Amino acid sequence: MNRIPHILATAIIALVWFVNGFFCKVLSLVPRHQEIVARILGEEDAWIFTKAIGVAEILMVVWILSRIKSRLCAVFQMAIVGIMNIIEFVLAPDLLLFGRMNIVFASIFIVLIYVNEFVFRKRGVLNEVA
Repeated sequence: MNRIPHILATAIIALVWFVNGFFCKVLSLVPRHQEIVARILGEEDAWIFTKAIGVAEILMVVWILSRIKSRLCAVFQMAIVGIMNIIEFVLAPDLLLFGRMNIVFASIFIVLIYVNEFVFRKRGVLNEVA
């Protein structure tokens, strides 16, 4: 079977996590990420929480690319993206790139994660590793 859709989807998913974690949060190239964290968790420790979230997102990339417990990884990603975006939708919509419409892009990302892990595997596009 053709593995290109899975490889491409995995690369896109990992890239989203990496860009948001490393560039936006660890390197602070997008200050509104720290502003969102400050709004939700408080100003005092927003800097360190933002860095910690960024590192966690980079570790997510490692988990995705390792393919260890890939289904658990996919479910975890979908839950994190869903919860994070609902919280931001309620508490910080004015700081989001697309405002309340961010929830639409988050939903598309969740669907991509689901399709990549569960639909492609079910069709036998990918050999089970973990």
